[in-house]
Order: sequence, then C-alpha cells, then structure tokens
Amino acid sequence: MARSLAKGPYVDAKLIKKITGKKPQDMGIVKTWARRSQIAPEMVGFTFGVHNGKNHIEVFVTEDMVGHRLGEFSPTRKFTKHGGKMQKEMEQKKKEAEIAAAKAASAPAVGAPVTPKK
Repeated sequence: MARSLAKGPYVDAKLIKKITGKKPQDMGIVKTWARRSQIAPEMVGFTFGVHNGKNHIEVFVTEDMVGHRLGEFSPTRKFTKHGGKMQKEMEQKKKEAEIAAAKAASAPAVGAPVTPKK
C-alpha cells in the first residue's frame, strides 16, 4: 500500500543525518539497517551498506533509484536452484556432453594426414 502523499516520503532521520553536508567521495560505505527508507535525491552518489538480515550488501544509489526503497536492492533470500531427480539427471547429461566435446576437440580428426615423428 502506498504512503499518503500528504505525509510525504519516509526517510530515516538517522540516515539523512549521516549524509547531510558530506560528499559521496569522502564517505565510503554508509551502513544502515533502515531498509524501509525511501531513496531521496540527496542520496544519489552515495554507497549504502543495506543490511539483509545476515550481512550488509553494497548499494550504489543512482538517479533512477530515487523514490524506491533501500530494501528493494538488498535481497533477503538466497536462491540456490530448483532441484530434484530430474534436474540431477539433466546436469549429469550436460557434464557428459561437455567431456565428450573436449575429448573430440583434443583428438586428431579421422582421415587427417598423420605426420611421422623424426
């Protein structure tokens, strides 16, 4: 649900306090836990370390990010892969095909003239 326009955007006060009057080049990474804060135009150029529950993920703020939340750029869930028996069989076939292709590339072609060694 969107925030009321009468209230204005929510930006964490501590976060604004950390970056006011400072240049992005001098700051380095600004660590924050305020994932719900909206990105304001004053934040452009800064690099934030946004906490995802386990560690801080670096987010470099650009012009097109203004209006979005910091948490959108720091995913909290790690996708490994879809799995199961069928997936393992497909990976095994792919690996075997790569090995066969590597062997074919290294072996001399059939019908190619072989030069005797001296």
